Amino acid sequence: MAETKTKYNSKKIELDGHVFDSKAEARYYEELKLQQEQSKILFFRLQPRYELQESFKKCGKLHRKIEYVADFEIHHLDGSIETIDVKGFETTDFAIKRKLFEKKFPHKLTLLAFSQIDGGWIELDELKKARRLRKKTKAALKAEMSFN
Repeated sequence: MAETKTKYNSKKIELDGHVFDSKAEARYYEELKLQQEQSKILFFRLQPRYELQESFKKCGKLHRKIEYVADFEIHHLDGSIETIDVKGFETTDFAIKRKLFEKKFPHKLTLLAFSQIDGGWIELDELKKARRLRKKTKAALKAEMSFN
């Protein structure tokens, strides 16, 4: 596994001839390979592309299309399709792409993160809630300690 840094300070990982943007993404790839071997999913694709808005011309200027490149696309046994993105946090750019994706595509978009504290793979929205709760609890304990 070769490693290089990305713009979000994660380390790029090369595994099975594929380059992943983070260790978490490479870990999820290994999880999907196992699920496919165990016939828990039909198959999965790496870095599927979704056109969110086509290119257009306005006032003589060409505006490029807007694409979203996800981490994985899973084809489940029941025929459903799920798009997976492994994230540490959600950028403002991604929040916009997420809304555009949700409007245009019928299949489920799941944002996952790996959290040791929370028991492994967890949806990003759930992780944010858990982190807020931990922060609130810590602040309450700190306030209680300073009260005594």
